[in-house]
This record gives sequence, C-alpha cells and structure tokens, in this order.
Amino acid sequence: MRILLAVGLNTGLLWLLWRWVRQQQQAAGVGQFILPLLALKLVITLATVVLLTEDARYFQYWGIALTDQLWTAPTAWVGTLLGDEFHAPDRQLIYHGYSNTFFLIKILSALNLASLGSVWLNAMYLSVFCFVGCWQLVRKLPPLFPDTPILAVPISFLLWPSVLYWTSGLTKESVLVGTLAWLTALVLGWLYGGRPVRAWSVVGAVVLVVVAFKMRYFFAVLLFVALLGLAIIRVGERLGVRRRGMQVTLVVLLLVGGGFVLSEVNSIFRFNRFSSQLLRNYYSMLEQSRHKPHIEYEHLAPTWQSVVTNAPAAALNTVVRPWPWESLRWNYLTVSMENLVLLALLLTAMAAVARGRGGGLPFALVLVLVVYCLGLAILLGLTTPNLGTLNRYRTVLLPFLLLLLLQNDYVRRVLKW
Repeated sequence: MRILLAVGLNTGLLWLLWRWVRQQQQAAGVGQFILPLLALKLVITLATVVLLTEDARYFQYWGIALTDQLWTAPTAWVGTLLGDEFHAPDRQLIYHGYSNTFFLIKILSALNLASLGSVWLNAMYLSVFCFVGCWQLVRKLPPLFPDTPILAVPISFLLWPSVLYWTSGLTKESVLVGTLAWLTALVLGWLYGGRPVRAWSVVGAVVLVVVAFKMRYFFAVLLFVALLGLAIIRVGERLGVRRRGMQVTLVVLLLVGGGFVLSEVNSIFRFNRFSSQLLRNYYSMLEQSRHKPHIEYEHLAPTWQSVVTNAPAAALNTVVRPWPWESLRWNYLTVSMENLVLLALLLTAMAAVARGRGGGLPFALVLVLVVYCLGLAILLGLTTPNLGTLNRYRTVLLPFLLLLLLQNDYVRRVLKW
C-alpha cells in the first residue's frame, strides 16, 4: 500500500511539474531560462545530498520517525502536528514553541509518504518548491516593471552562488526563500498588476504567510511589514499622495506603530524579549566561535542605545564579511570572493543613485525593500557572530538585496550585453 501511494503521488507531482514547466516556457522574455535554471537547481541539489549536513541528517531522521507514527497511530500524528512534542515508545522529541526545526520535520513527515524516506527525493521536493516560488518573481516582474533588467531576478534568486547552494536540498532556507519570493510575487501582482484579487490567491497568500512565519518569524514579519507598507503607499498614491517624503513618513509610522502593536499582541516582539534573546544568541555563538572567523562588538548590551550604536557595523558585517584574509579555508575564501563582488555592486548602485541612474523600479518598492534588507542585515549582524552561520542565514536577505543592486543603469548595460 505504501509503495502504491508513493508511486501515485510521485506520478501526480511529475505530471504537475511537467505541465507547469510547459506553461512557463511561454512566459515572455524569461521562458527560455526555465529549463536550464531548473536543471542547475537539481544538479546542485544532488551535490547538497552528497555533502549532507548534520542538520539535514537530523531533519531526515526525525521526519522518518514522525512518518512511522503517521502509519501506526494517525491520531497521535495529528496531535504531533498541532503540538510541540513527539512521543514514541522508543524515543521522544520536545520543543517549546516557534521551533522552525520541528516545523520542517513535520513537513518532511508528510513528504515521506511520496519519498518513502528517501533523502534524495525529499531534497528534490524542497528544491523544486523553492524554484517554483522564486520563479513567480522571475515571471512576474518584467511585465509589471518593463524598465527593469530581465536577468535581475534570475540572478538574484536562482543563480547567485551562496543563494543557489543554501536554497537547495534539506535546508530551512529552501522553504523560507521560496515562500517569501512567492508571497512577494503575489502581493506585487495585486498592487501593480491592475487585476482583481481572486479568492484562490488570497488563500494561497495566507498559507504562505503561515509557512514563512513558522520557518523564521522575525525574518518573515519584517517582509510582511514591508509589503504592508507598500500596500498603504499604493492606496495613498491612488488618493493623490505621491510625494516621496510622505511615503517615507508612512513607512516610518508603520514601523513604529507596527512594532508597538506587535509588542502588545505577543510578548516575543517586545524589545526586552528581543534584546535578551539577541544577547543570548550572540554570546552563546561567540563562545563557540572563538577559534573561527567571527564578529565581535564592544559593550553590546540589551539597550536601545547599544543596539542603535552597533547597528551600522552589524549591517555592513552581514553584507561584506568574511574578508579574503580572515581564513584560508576554501569555504570562507569562496564566500569572501562573493562578498567582493557584492561590495562592488553596492558601491556601483550608490554611485548610480547619486547620479540619478538608480533604475526603473518604483520608488515605493525600492523604499520598502531597502527597509527590509537593512532591518534584516542589522538583525543578522547583531545575533550571528559566527561568519559561517551568518553566510547561511543571510541567504534570505541576499536575493532581495541583489534585486535592488542589479537595477541601476550601469549594471543593466552589462546584463543587456
């Protein structure tokens, strides 16, 4: 029975993927890229399975354990999905609220119905999901904003080396980046597409919001606030509020007011809770990273003054560290080379904006994405002193940052050539 179910599920998934690819090949301007990009994604996925991380082995082991519970005690499995604990006669797993690790294990427990516990197939499922989510932006941005480079989104979400690697296979980033990209594409379609909002897209957006929040709630909430700010600005534009100063003011008011409301709704968003968690993460990871390339701040404390003082350095560290001279290990050297390219793109974009050649994206969209990238860069830089871990965590930030950096006229000329 299990084999028949797996064969049926995989047949259905392959058929859906084949039909979807055939349809996307007709997308104007980008359709010819889908097969090469999908093939590259699957090849990198195979490489990640060969180089399987300890985290991935952990996810896979407990995912199979939950699937065994599904077959032997379905009611108990439903209880596990709705709770934070897993209990079996020979083992147990207990988490305490908002665990993205446990959430991913729950996802794998369902995917195992099709994969029969194959780590190769599970890795493929997550990679394909990420690809489909990112492709929504690849396909949607050129028609919405014709003055933007067609290659900007494919490079940012599907070709940039560290993003491609960490969003392939059994990683949390595979689920999170695909989810956030898909949600962004939906919202941009609503706000700039000029078409009525359909019920199925609203349901899909709600599912994406829940999944993103479950995967990493601080990362997700920052993007939710940015997209909400964009929606408010678009409403203001239709009411005649088009001054950029007013749009900036709206975003600032939303950040301040949204932060206050969230802190009243749930204590996890209160500053004292955030700052204590920040210091706990920072100092525990710093202690483990003494003999590895790491970031260290002087007098980091759980106060507004300390956070604000260290924020600029934290944002810069997230984008440009490690430097090439910080380690001779191949993985750090590879990332440092990528960082040099990223730094060059950042300086080019700054020069282009100063000369009025920033690109064709609407100011409101650029504004909210800058706020999102800056906020996330500060958060990551303050909480993740280990540079190896920081490189993986910033995978959620890089695609959106690169999307902005690849818009200016200078880069556009290179991409067009």
